[in-house]
Amino acid sequence: MRARDYAWTVVGFSAVAFSLWLLVKELRGLSLDQVVAGFSAIPLHRWLLAFCSTIVAYAALAWYDRIGLAHLGHKLPWGFISIVSFTTYALSHNIGASILSGAVVRYRAYSTKGLNAREVGLLVAFCSFTFILGELLLGGLILTFDPEIVDRWSQFPHWAARLAGLVMLWAVGLYALGSLRHFPAMTIGGFELVYPRPKILVRQFLAAPIEIIGAAGIIYFTLPAAGNPGFVAVLGVFLGSFAVALASYAPGGIGVLEFCFLKGMPDVPAADVLAALIAFRLLYLLIPLAFAVVAVFQFERGRLGEILRLHL
Repeated sequence: MRARDYAWTVVGFSAVAFSLWLLVKELRGLSLDQVVAGFSAIPLHRWLLAFCSTIVAYAALAWYDRIGLAHLGHKLPWGFISIVSFTTYALSHNIGASILSGAVVRYRAYSTKGLNAREVGLLVAFCSFTFILGELLLGGLILTFDPEIVDRWSQFPHWAARLAGLVMLWAVGLYALGSLRHFPAMTIGGFELVYPRPKILVRQFLAAPIEIIGAAGIIYFTLPAAGNPGFVAVLGVFLGSFAVALASYAPGGIGVLEFCFLKGMPDVPAADVLAALIAFRLLYLLIPLAFAVVAVFQFERGRLGEILRLHL
Protein backbone atom coordinates (compact mmCIF):
# COMPACT_ATOMS: atom_id res chain seq x y z
CA MET A 1 0.00 0.00 0.00
CA ARG A 2 1.39 3.40 -0.98
CA ALA A 3 1.85 6.27 1.49
CA ARG A 4 -1.06 8.10 -0.15
CA ASP A 5 -3.34 5.14 0.55
CA TYR A 6 -2.34 5.18 4.21
CA ALA A 7 -2.99 8.91 4.31
CA TRP A 8 -6.55 8.53 2.97
CA THR A 9 -7.19 5.74 5.47
CA VAL A 10 -6.09 8.04 8.29
CA VAL A 11 -8.28 10.82 6.88
CA GLY A 12 -11.28 8.50 6.75
CA PHE A 13 -10.98 7.23 10.31
CA SER A 14 -10.20 10.73 11.59
CA ALA A 15 -13.42 11.93 9.93
CA VAL A 16 -15.31 9.12 11.69
CA ALA A 17 -13.83 10.02 15.09
CA PHE A 18 -14.49 13.75 14.68
CA SER A 19 -18.02 13.21 13.37
CA LEU A 20 -18.88 10.81 16.18
CA TRP A 21 -17.65 13.40 18.69
CA LEU A 22 -19.86 16.05 17.06
CA LEU A 23 -22.73 13.56 16.97
CA VAL A 24 -22.42 12.82 20.69
CA LYS A 25 -22.55 16.56 21.38
CA GLU A 26 -25.58 16.94 19.11
CA LEU A 27 -27.43 14.08 20.84
CA ARG A 28 -26.55 15.11 24.38
CA GLY A 29 -29.66 14.78 26.53
CA LEU A 30 -31.24 12.22 24.21
CA SER A 31 -31.87 8.84 25.85
CA LEU A 32 -31.66 5.43 24.24
CA ASP A 33 -35.29 4.83 25.23
CA GLN A 34 -36.36 7.79 23.09
CA VAL A 35 -34.54 6.40 20.05
CA VAL A 36 -35.98 2.91 20.61
CA ALA A 37 -39.45 4.43 20.97
CA GLY A 38 -39.00 6.34 17.70
CA PHE A 39 -37.82 3.19 15.95
CA SER A 40 -40.72 1.13 17.32
CA ALA A 41 -43.22 3.80 16.28
CA ILE A 42 -42.52 3.29 12.57
CA PRO A 43 -45.70 1.60 11.28
CA LEU A 44 -45.58 -1.56 9.20
CA HIS A 45 -46.82 0.08 6.00
CA ARG A 46 -44.01 2.67 6.23
CA TRP A 47 -41.49 -0.17 6.63
CA LEU A 48 -42.90 -1.78 3.50
CA LEU A 49 -42.60 1.48 1.56
CA ALA A 50 -39.02 1.90 2.80
CA PHE A 51 -38.25 -1.68 1.72
CA CYS A 52 -39.68 -0.95 -1.74
CA SER A 53 -37.49 2.17 -1.90
CA THR A 54 -34.46 0.00 -1.15
CA ILE A 55 -35.35 -2.33 -4.03
CA VAL A 56 -35.75 0.68 -6.35
CA ALA A 57 -32.34 2.03 -5.32
CA TYR A 58 -30.50 -1.26 -5.83
CA ALA A 59 -32.31 -1.94 -9.12
CA ALA A 60 -31.13 1.46 -10.37
CA LEU A 61 -27.57 0.64 -9.23
CA ALA A 62 -27.73 -2.54 -11.31
CA TRP A 63 -28.87 -0.37 -14.19
CA TYR A 64 -25.68 1.70 -13.71
CA ASP A 65 -23.64 -1.40 -14.52
CA ARG A 66 -25.84 -2.40 -17.44
CA ILE A 67 -25.57 1.10 -18.94
CA GLY A 68 -21.81 1.13 -18.39
CA LEU A 69 -21.41 -2.27 -20.05
CA ALA A 70 -23.47 -1.08 -23.01
CA HIS A 71 -21.21 1.97 -23.23
CA LEU A 72 -18.22 -0.41 -23.43
CA GLY A 73 -19.93 -2.61 -25.99
CA HIS A 74 -20.70 -5.60 -23.76
CA LYS A 75 -24.07 -7.26 -23.29
CA LEU A 76 -24.45 -9.58 -20.30
CA PRO A 77 -27.49 -11.23 -18.69
CA TRP A 78 -29.54 -8.98 -16.39
CA GLY A 79 -29.45 -11.54 -13.59
CA PHE A 80 -25.66 -11.76 -13.57
CA ILE A 81 -25.28 -7.97 -13.68
CA SER A 82 -27.78 -7.54 -10.84
CA ILE A 83 -25.96 -9.96 -8.54
CA VAL A 84 -22.55 -8.40 -9.28
CA SER A 85 -23.87 -4.86 -8.85
CA PHE A 86 -25.73 -5.67 -5.63
CA THR A 87 -22.65 -7.35 -4.15
CA THR A 88 -20.34 -4.55 -5.28
CA TYR A 89 -22.38 -1.72 -3.81
CA ALA A 90 -23.34 -3.58 -0.63
CA LEU A 91 -19.63 -4.08 0.12
CA SER A 92 -18.35 -0.68 -1.01
CA HIS A 93 -21.09 1.26 0.79
CA ASN A 94 -20.07 -0.37 4.06
CA ILE A 95 -16.31 -0.68 3.59
CA GLY A 96 -15.70 2.68 1.97
CA ALA A 97 -13.09 3.29 -0.76
CA SER A 98 -15.84 2.59 -3.30
CA ILE A 99 -13.63 2.80 -6.36
CA LEU A 100 -11.07 0.30 -5.01
CA SER A 101 -13.52 -2.20 -3.51
CA GLY A 102 -15.87 -1.83 -6.47
CA ALA A 103 -13.05 -2.55 -8.93
CA VAL A 104 -11.92 -5.68 -7.09
CA VAL A 105 -15.38 -7.25 -6.87
CA ARG A 106 -16.31 -6.32 -10.43
CA TYR A 107 -13.04 -7.61 -11.84
CA ARG A 108 -13.41 -10.98 -10.09
CA ALA A 109 -16.90 -11.36 -11.57
CA TYR A 110 -16.74 -9.65 -14.97
CA SER A 111 -13.37 -11.16 -15.90
CA THR A 112 -15.20 -14.50 -16.08
CA LYS A 113 -17.31 -12.94 -18.86
CA GLY A 114 -14.38 -11.70 -20.92
CA LEU A 115 -13.78 -8.16 -19.58
CA ASN A 116 -10.16 -7.16 -19.02
CA ALA A 117 -8.75 -5.00 -16.21
CA ARG A 118 -8.87 -1.79 -18.27
CA GLU A 119 -12.52 -2.31 -19.18
CA VAL A 120 -13.46 -2.99 -15.56
CA GLY A 121 -11.63 0.18 -14.52
CA LEU A 122 -13.56 2.17 -17.12
CA LEU A 123 -16.82 0.57 -15.92
CA VAL A 124 -16.12 1.55 -12.30
CA ALA A 125 -15.32 5.12 -13.38
CA PHE A 126 -18.45 5.27 -15.55
CA CYS A 127 -20.71 4.10 -12.70
CA SER A 128 -19.12 6.58 -10.28
CA PHE A 129 -19.58 9.37 -12.80
CA THR A 130 -23.22 8.38 -13.33
CA PHE A 131 -23.84 8.81 -9.60
CA ILE A 132 -22.10 12.21 -9.61
CA LEU A 133 -24.26 13.18 -12.58
CA GLY A 134 -27.36 12.35 -10.54
CA GLU A 135 -26.11 14.36 -7.56
CA LEU A 136 -25.43 17.38 -9.80
CA LEU A 137 -28.76 17.11 -11.60
CA LEU A 138 -30.96 16.73 -8.50
CA GLY A 139 -28.84 19.07 -6.38
CA GLY A 140 -28.88 21.69 -9.12
CA LEU A 141 -32.66 21.50 -9.52
CA ILE A 142 -33.29 21.76 -5.78
CA LEU A 143 -30.87 24.67 -5.23
CA THR A 144 -32.22 26.50 -8.29
CA PHE A 145 -35.92 26.19 -7.47
CA ASP A 146 -35.75 25.85 -3.67
CA PRO A 147 -32.61 27.71 -2.51
CA GLU A 148 -34.16 28.09 0.98
CA ILE A 149 -33.04 24.50 1.59
CA VAL A 150 -29.63 25.87 2.67
CA ASP A 151 -31.29 27.54 5.68
CA ARG A 152 -31.40 24.08 7.26
CA TRP A 153 -27.62 24.22 7.75
CA SER A 154 -26.56 27.87 7.68
CA GLN A 155 -27.48 31.41 6.71
CA PHE A 156 -25.98 30.98 3.26
CA PRO A 157 -27.32 33.67 0.84
CA HIS A 158 -30.16 32.35 -1.30
CA TRP A 159 -28.81 34.02 -4.42
CA ALA A 160 -25.49 32.20 -3.94
CA ALA A 161 -27.30 28.89 -3.43
CA ARG A 162 -29.32 29.45 -6.61
CA LEU A 163 -26.13 30.37 -8.47
CA ALA A 164 -24.48 27.14 -7.26
CA GLY A 165 -27.51 25.23 -8.51
CA LEU A 166 -27.31 26.86 -11.92
CA VAL A 167 -23.60 26.03 -12.15
CA MET A 168 -24.43 22.38 -11.40
CA LEU A 169 -27.08 22.33 -14.10
CA TRP A 170 -24.68 24.04 -16.49
CA ALA A 171 -22.12 21.26 -15.89
CA VAL A 172 -24.80 18.62 -16.56
CA GLY A 173 -25.89 20.49 -19.69
CA LEU A 174 -22.30 20.70 -20.94
CA TYR A 175 -21.93 16.94 -20.52
CA ALA A 176 -25.17 16.39 -22.43
CA LEU A 177 -24.02 18.74 -25.18
CA GLY A 178 -20.75 16.82 -25.48
CA SER A 179 -22.71 13.62 -26.01
CA LEU A 180 -25.16 15.11 -28.51
CA ARG A 181 -22.46 16.93 -30.52
CA HIS A 182 -19.94 14.06 -30.29
CA PHE A 183 -17.22 16.06 -28.57
CA PRO A 184 -13.77 14.38 -28.50
CA ALA A 185 -12.72 12.61 -25.30
CA MET A 186 -11.68 14.90 -22.44
CA THR A 187 -8.80 14.05 -20.07
CA ILE A 188 -9.30 14.93 -16.38
CA GLY A 189 -6.46 14.07 -14.02
CA GLY A 190 -5.28 11.16 -16.14
CA PHE A 191 -8.81 9.84 -16.66
CA GLU A 192 -10.20 9.97 -20.18
CA LEU A 193 -13.87 10.93 -20.34
CA VAL A 194 -15.44 9.53 -23.48
CA TYR A 195 -18.82 11.11 -24.06
CA PRO A 196 -21.50 8.42 -24.35
CA ARG A 197 -23.91 7.96 -27.20
CA PRO A 198 -27.21 9.86 -26.73
CA LYS A 199 -29.09 6.63 -25.90
CA ILE A 200 -26.62 5.92 -23.09
CA LEU A 201 -26.87 9.54 -21.92
CA VAL A 202 -30.66 9.33 -21.57
CA ARG A 203 -30.35 6.16 -19.49
CA GLN A 204 -27.81 7.86 -17.21
CA PHE A 205 -30.21 10.77 -16.70
CA LEU A 206 -32.91 8.30 -15.67
CA ALA A 207 -30.94 5.78 -13.60
CA ALA A 208 -28.97 8.19 -11.40
CA PRO A 209 -31.94 10.23 -10.07
CA ILE A 210 -33.99 7.05 -9.56
CA GLU A 211 -31.25 5.52 -7.39
CA ILE A 212 -30.82 8.64 -5.26
CA ILE A 213 -34.58 9.15 -4.91
CA GLY A 214 -34.95 5.51 -3.87
CA ALA A 215 -32.24 5.83 -1.21
CA ALA A 216 -33.71 9.08 0.13
CA GLY A 217 -37.15 7.45 0.15
CA ILE A 218 -35.99 4.99 2.80
CA ILE A 219 -35.42 7.84 5.24
CA TYR A 220 -38.52 9.74 4.15
CA PHE A 221 -40.86 6.80 4.76
CA THR A 222 -39.34 5.96 8.16
CA LEU A 223 -39.64 9.53 9.45
CA PRO A 224 -42.86 10.24 11.38
CA ALA A 225 -45.72 11.71 9.36
CA ALA A 226 -46.17 14.45 11.97
CA GLY A 227 -43.53 17.12 11.42
CA ASN A 228 -42.21 15.47 8.27
CA PRO A 229 -40.89 18.38 6.13
CA GLY A 230 -41.80 16.67 2.84
CA PHE A 231 -39.94 14.60 0.32
CA VAL A 232 -38.14 17.47 -1.45
CA ALA A 233 -36.67 18.68 1.84
CA VAL A 234 -35.62 15.15 2.83
CA LEU A 235 -34.10 14.62 -0.62
CA GLY A 236 -32.18 17.89 -0.40
CA VAL A 237 -30.81 17.08 3.04
CA PHE A 238 -29.94 13.56 1.91
CA LEU A 239 -28.04 14.85 -1.15
CA GLY A 240 -25.98 17.23 0.97
CA SER A 241 -25.36 14.75 3.78
CA PHE A 242 -24.46 11.87 1.48
CA ALA A 243 -22.07 14.05 -0.54
CA VAL A 244 -20.26 15.15 2.63
CA ALA A 245 -20.16 11.54 3.89
CA LEU A 246 -18.57 10.37 0.61
CA ALA A 247 -16.08 13.24 0.58
CA SER A 248 -15.03 12.44 4.15
CA TYR A 249 -13.68 9.01 3.18
CA ALA A 250 -15.26 7.72 6.39
CA PRO A 251 -16.04 3.97 6.06
CA GLY A 252 -19.75 3.77 5.37
CA GLY A 253 -19.97 7.51 6.09
CA ILE A 254 -20.62 6.52 9.70
CA GLY A 255 -21.10 9.49 11.97
CA VAL A 256 -20.74 11.99 9.13
CA LEU A 257 -24.08 11.16 7.51
CA GLU A 258 -25.89 11.14 10.86
CA PHE A 259 -24.46 14.47 12.02
CA CYS A 260 -25.17 16.28 8.73
CA PHE A 261 -28.69 14.85 8.54
CA LEU A 262 -29.52 15.78 12.13
CA LYS A 263 -28.32 19.34 11.52
CA GLY A 264 -30.44 19.49 8.37
CA MET A 265 -33.62 18.35 10.15
CA PRO A 266 -34.08 20.86 13.00
CA ASP A 267 -37.89 20.67 12.66
CA VAL A 268 -38.05 16.92 13.43
CA PRO A 269 -37.32 15.44 16.89
CA ALA A 270 -33.74 14.13 17.00
CA ALA A 271 -34.87 10.72 18.26
CA ASP A 272 -37.14 10.27 15.23
CA VAL A 273 -34.41 11.38 12.80
CA LEU A 274 -31.91 8.99 14.39
CA ALA A 275 -34.45 6.15 14.23
CA ALA A 276 -34.98 6.82 10.51
CA LEU A 277 -31.21 6.84 9.93
CA ILE A 278 -30.86 3.52 11.76
CA ALA A 279 -33.60 2.11 9.50
CA PHE A 280 -31.70 3.48 6.49
CA ARG A 281 -28.47 1.81 7.55
CA LEU A 282 -30.33 -1.42 8.23
CA LEU A 283 -32.14 -1.57 4.87
CA TYR A 284 -29.60 0.11 2.59
CA LEU A 285 -26.34 -1.05 4.18
CA LEU A 286 -26.39 -3.86 6.74
CA ILE A 287 -28.94 -6.32 5.32
CA PRO A 288 -27.48 -6.01 1.78
CA LEU A 289 -24.00 -6.51 3.29
CA ALA A 290 -25.08 -9.82 4.85
CA PHE A 291 -26.41 -11.06 1.50
CA ALA A 292 -23.30 -9.77 -0.31
CA VAL A 293 -20.95 -11.72 1.97
CA VAL A 294 -22.91 -14.90 1.19
CA ALA A 295 -22.80 -14.11 -2.55
CA VAL A 296 -19.01 -13.58 -2.50
CA PHE A 297 -18.52 -16.80 -0.53
CA GLN A 298 -20.62 -18.79 -3.01
CA PHE A 299 -18.83 -17.24 -6.00
CA GLU A 300 -15.36 -17.92 -4.61
CA ARG A 301 -16.34 -21.45 -3.63
CA GLY A 302 -17.55 -22.06 -7.17
CA ARG A 303 -14.33 -20.66 -8.66
CA LEU A 304 -12.24 -22.81 -6.31
CA GLY A 305 -14.25 -25.87 -7.36
CA GLU A 306 -13.54 -25.12 -11.04
CA ILE A 307 -9.81 -24.75 -10.38
CA LEU A 308 -9.67 -28.01 -8.45
CA ARG A 309 -11.54 -29.85 -11.23
CA LEU A 310 -9.05 -28.56 -13.81
CA HIS A 311 -6.09 -29.84 -11.79
CA LEU A 312 -7.50 -33.23 -10.87
